[in-house]
Formats: sequence, structure tokens, C-alpha cells
Amino acid sequence: MIKSLLIANRGEIARRIIRTCRDNGIRAVAVFSDPDADAPHVREADFAVRLPGASPAETYLRADLLVDAAVRAGADAVHPGYGFLSENAGFARAVEAAGLTWVGPTPDAIEAMGSKVAAKKRMAAAGVPTLPELDPETVTDFPVLVKASAGGGGRGMRIVRERSEFERELESARREAESAFGDPTVFCEPLLEQARHVEVQVLADTHGTVWALGERECSIQRRHQKIVEESPSPAVDDGIRKRLYAAAVAAAESIGYVGAGTVEFMLKGDDFHFLEVNTRLQVEHPVTELVYGVDLVEWQLRIAEGAELPVDPPEPRGHAIEVRLYAEDPANDWRPASGVLHRFHVPGDVRVDSGVEDGSVVSVHYDPMLAKVIAYAPTRRAAARKLATALESARIHGLVTNRQLLVDVLRHDAFLDGDTHTGFLAEHDLTRTVDPQPFALAAALASAATRRIGTLPLGWRNVRSQQPKARFLVGEEQVEVEYDPALATPGAVVLELDGVRVPFHVARYGDVVEVDSPRGSMALTVVPRFPEPETKLAPGATVAPMPGTVVRVGVQQGDVVEAGAELLVLEAMKMEHRVLATGAGTVTELLVEQGRQVDAGDVLAVVAVVEES
Repeated sequence: MIKSLLIANRGEIARRIIRTCRDNGIRAVAVFSDPDADAPHVREADFAVRLPGASPAETYLRADLLVDAAVRAGADAVHPGYGFLSENAGFARAVEAAGLTWVGPTPDAIEAMGSKVAAKKRMAAAGVPTLPELDPETVTDFPVLVKASAGGGGRGMRIVRERSEFERELESARREAESAFGDPTVFCEPLLEQARHVEVQVLADTHGTVWALGERECSIQRRHQKIVEESPSPAVDDGIRKRLYAAAVAAAESIGYVGAGTVEFMLKGDDFHFLEVNTRLQVEHPVTELVYGVDLVEWQLRIAEGAELPVDPPEPRGHAIEVRLYAEDPANDWRPASGVLHRFHVPGDVRVDSGVEDGSVVSVHYDPMLAKVIAYAPTRRAAARKLATALESARIHGLVTNRQLLVDVLRHDAFLDGDTHTGFLAEHDLTRTVDPQPFALAAALASAATRRIGTLPLGWRNVRSQQPKARFLVGEEQVEVEYDPALATPGAVVLELDGVRVPFHVARYGDVVEVDSPRGSMALTVVPRFPEPETKLAPGATVAPMPGTVVRVGVQQGDVVEAGAELLVLEAMKMEHRVLATGAGTVTELLVEQGRQVDAGDVLAVVAVVEES
């Protein structure tokens, strides 16, 4: 019997596992790196152990430190969560060698699926449909998909449509795979256009019972990472479902699988092909839990203790949709954001699995996901509506997020009709232009209200020659508004727009004003009346868009480049980000080299415009 469980992970999945531990009377042991010392999962656990290490990004990847932490804290079992070492057979063996219970599949099963190249061959032998594997050294037909052999989550994955792009993208995929998984091995597959990403949740005990616990569709993706997941899939009918379940069970049985896992497929029309087996709990497991009324973490623990599954799984009911809320900017190539999250609150009848709270610091060292928000309802459209409304009503202050894009997906006609595929975001233009004037006016009125003297606003005159004005920055755009201070109320402003009263909630953090309303949310920066002189950058200077590490430099001083040419590549939050020349010219200064750590705003290179003769 498990009495004390070490959770070899962080953030929202650590908190998720702690909740199940509490429900079952199991002591929870958290681990943390120095940047995570005050994280919610550390406070919520019964015990916590600091993991020493030179690099916060690598701390959770040290199997020796994790096993030592479990022994020192008196834990008798280890749950790996997902990511980090959750699919590392060596870690599982080290846990068992220390006399601890490993909550997961056997090390041999993990190892069998650890290489996607070997896994595909094994699945083909078990009768599971697979796509042909292409050798990167001999690829001639395009488009193709480059994939990391040792991991998933979109890392080390690239779509290549032209031969001329292949070598560059291949090397980029190898670097990213080595950084994320410690293995640069990649392979290629034919790219299936307009296909759906569908997976089957499996749960297996040590007594020979294997459940196929429903399918999930995860087709809405950015940078090959899922951001919207649901169960059941709107594209899977009873015939396809029966074949999917049979293939998933065959895959699990072929490797003697035990515990919770996921068999992933690409579905196009009525045909599907094997992608991979994730030998762990998936990020999107909550949608299965809501539809089937089970606690998958509890079942993981019970199976690790030797429990036997009932012969038949529970029956599904209703529909669940999950979105991944990220600190990132969809309008700027999904650029991740870091810093202080001043406010985080999602209202409504939804499930929120988060790793953050008011005042949390989002670090540059880890994935920028803030939370998963999940809605359940009797029908798919009802679940989408409930989830969109909850997101719109949320208070998320301090960091740019993908919140509005998620709302727009959930309300899009194509999504509501079930017309989804992995190219959904590329096919549909979800960019929107929001008029900043009402938000700026609300910010100005709320600000004026905080400066009232008694019943009169600061700056009040018996006779005014002009209306007061306020200026704000919205991104790079400056917005000026005139307002009547007498209409202001602190923190909450109601404006009449086109004959409709619209409430605005206003909160200020230093010079940043966060404004929320049913028509959207916006962050504005107060423009001071007497601004400080700005530091001028040299013409053509290219600056780092975020903190990160330079992993590739593609030019030398003196090179002539075209607009859009790759100058260098930054790695931030385990993903690569290309830094491109904004105009054609000559590289007159190159201020960084491979391996250099840079901060946001650091000048990386200067490209001087080529003078035409």
C-alpha cells in the first residue's frame, strides 16, 4: 500500500496529483528547483525537497536527485507526472532499484516505445496501421514531417514543404530534440494534410485487463502542440471507434502495458495511422475523466498497488473540451512571455487545473502553460459555449496570453460544426482588431476616480476650458482619450457604446492598466506627461525578443542579407525561435555567439541598409 508519494514534477500536474493524494489519504512529497521555491505545488504538498543544480531547466531531469529526495522524505512510491523523466526507462529502473514503487508502466514497456522509429516497427508487427518511415538522408518527395524519435509535445518537429528548406529545418529539429530529450535522432513521415489528431486513452492492470477509455481529438494545434482537446471526437462514428479501440488495445497488449497511457493516431476520412504511444498520463486527461466519471490518477495509484480493473469500463456521458492557457503572444509567432502574473481567476462552472495563482512568477526556464481550463456539458456545443464564456470572464493580469484566440476558436463556426484538423489555425484567420478607445476611456475614468478629493476629482475646476485627457500605449500604438472625471467610479466603469451599456473592470499595476469587459480584455501602459528621454538604438539594430540562449548563428559580420533572412536562432522554454532580418542590408555588427545567454531587449546584430548606387 502506498503511504507517501513523491511527485517528480512541478506546476499544474504536481497540484493535480496532490489533490488525488489528499482524497486517498496519501502523503504527498513535492520537489522544487530554486525558481519554484514558492510555487503553489510546493506549499500544498505535505513535504517538499529542494533539488540542487546549476541549471533550473535541468534540475527536474536528474534521476539521482529525485530518487535521493524520495528516500530522504520517506516516500515509498514515485509518480513521474508528464514531461521531464516521465517516459525515461532509466529513471523507472532507478526508482525500483531503490525499493520504491514506480507509478507507471514497466521500464521495458517505456523503453519499447521510447524510440518512435522502433515503436512504429513494433506496432506494424502487431497489426496496427502505420505510415511509412522516411530516411532523412534519402528524402526526395515533399511535403514531409520531421519528428523527434525520443519525444513529443511538438518539440523537434518541423513541416518541410520544399527541398531548399530541408537541411535547415532538419538541423533545427535535431537541436531542439537534443535539448528537450537528450537525443538528436529524428525521422521523417509523409505529411498528412487536413488530417485529425485522435488518440485513445488506455488503462491496463497487472491482471490482463485493458480498457480503451474513449477517444480524444486534439487537432487544434500551434507549433505542433495541442491547445484544444475534446472527448469524444466529432469525427469518430461507431465503426471508426471500434477499429480505433481494437488498435489501441492491440498496441498496449503487444508491449505488456500497465497503468495509464495513450495511443495516438492521425485520422483522415475513415483511415487512421499510428503515431506513438505516450507511456504516461497525458496533459489532456481531464476530458476523459469528466466524460467517464473516473479519476485516472487514482487508478494509476491503485494499479501500482496491484488492484484489478473491472471487466468493462464505465459508459461515457456528455462532452468535455479542454484548452491550454499559455503565457504567449499568438500575434508574434506565439512568443512565450515571462514575468509576474498579478491576477489569475477563471470563474464559472469549469474545471481549472493550474500551476499558478495571483502573484506567481512565470519563469523562462519552463513551459509557459498557465493552466488547463475544462468544461463539461451534455452536448459539444454547450461545452464550447460554457468554456468560451468562462475564458472571456477571466481576470488574467500581468502577462500576454492566448486567451482571446482560444475564445475565437471555441466560437468559430467551423469548430462548432466539428470541421477540425491539424491545419485549422493556418486555414482560418482568427486575428481580430479591437478598438482600444473604450478600454482607454475606462482606464482614464478609473484612474481619475482614484484621485478624487472628497466628492471632487483631482484637477476639478469650476469652469473648465477643455476636457481632461489621458494617453496610453497599446502595444506600439498610442491612444489618447478625453473624459469627464465626474463619471468615474474606482475599479469598475460602465460605458454606453452604441446605445448599449458595457461594464469594464479596471486594475492598475504600476504603469500598466488591465481592462476587462465582455467585449474583450486589454493591457494599456500609461504614457507619462513628461516622459524620460529614450535610449535610441542604432538603425538596423535587431534585439532579442525574449530571454534565451543563442543556439545558432547563421551570419557573419560583413554578410549581405535579404529581408527575412535568418540571422540567428534563440532557444527559450525548450523551443527554438528564429530571429530574422527586418530589412535587406549588410551585417555591420554581430554582438553574440553560439551559447550566449541574452535578455529581452539585448542588441544581437546590426544590419545596415545597402545603399543603392
